[in-house]
Amino acid sequence: MTFYDLSSQQSQNLLQQPLQQAQLPKRNILISDASAPPWLDNTAIYYRLAYHNSAQFHRYANSRWIASPAVLLSQKMRDRIAKEMSSQVIKNNNTAKVDHILHIELEEFAQIFDSAQQSHALITLRASLIKRNTRDVIAQNYFSAQTAAPSSDASGAVAALSAASDQLINKLIAWMIIELPSGSLP
Repeated sequence: MTFYDLSSQQSQNLLQQPLQQAQLPKRNILISDASAPPWLDNTAIYYRLAYHNSAQFHRYANSRWIASPAVLLSQKMRDRIAKEMSSQVIKNNNTAKVDHILHIELEEFAQIFDSAQQSHALITLRASLIKRNTRDVIAQNYFSAQTAAPSSDASGAVAALSAASDQLINKLIAWMIIELPSGSLP
């Protein structure tokens, strides 16, 4: 059995354009654990054969994530958002007062085979920004990212899903910068 995580191959700022952190107001953001449909709430690495039956999921027999994709993606988001947005990122509402909540609903996290030799990773999710004190939804958006897999096996799936998660988080951060209100909250 082989176990994988979503480690990023790059340690530097992954956004296309570096953020001017001095221009961004500091915020306290609760990033709740991402939710996932029941079939995805486990450690299996899934793939689909789009060329055969795209509605049917398969799992790699001898490869697993170290935690569910929702848990791995949540932690990666917390780390990146804290680093790149210069925000105070909080995991648990009981530990500190927060200004906003980011809620993530993971919808797809799989390797898709377009043919027996060619595949890509696909991640889709819905993100909601919520104002903590009123529970009003500030903004909501769907995000997806896909990346070609370097090989047609579990390690190729992991590499592509890791790269796709980096792309997805870049999109999410850019969206949050636009959608989060500037200035102080009452």
